[in-house]
Amino acid sequence: MFLPLLLFLLSVVMTQQTLTSVDFEVFGNVQGVCFRMYTEEEGRSLGLSGWVKNTRQGSVIGQVQGPADRVSEMKYWLEHVGSPSSRIDRAVFSNQKDISKLELHGFSTRY
Repeated sequence: MFLPLLLFLLSVVMTQQTLTSVDFEVFGNVQGVCFRMYTEEEGRSLGLSGWVKNTRQGSVIGQVQGPADRVSEMKYWLEHVGSPSSRIDRAVFSNQKDISKLELHGFSTRY
């Protein structure tokens, strides 16, 4: 009697994905190598929202929001892949938190 109810509740929980937001900064040779453009493309292909921007110090900063599993994929991409001509020395992630709804819509480059 309780098994159908339990299965129903489990299916509801499984279909509701946890949304996550995380800030990032990527260091290395990441300016002048289309890093922002490729970051936008990767974020969009993963169905994420966010933004990316060059800093005066030569790094790239931004924020990514979306389903936790896809945000994890994007974090891996930012830390290990990047644009074809980039050289990533390190990526720092901060302010990671679960969110109840997306605060950003779409993926853009900020100037």
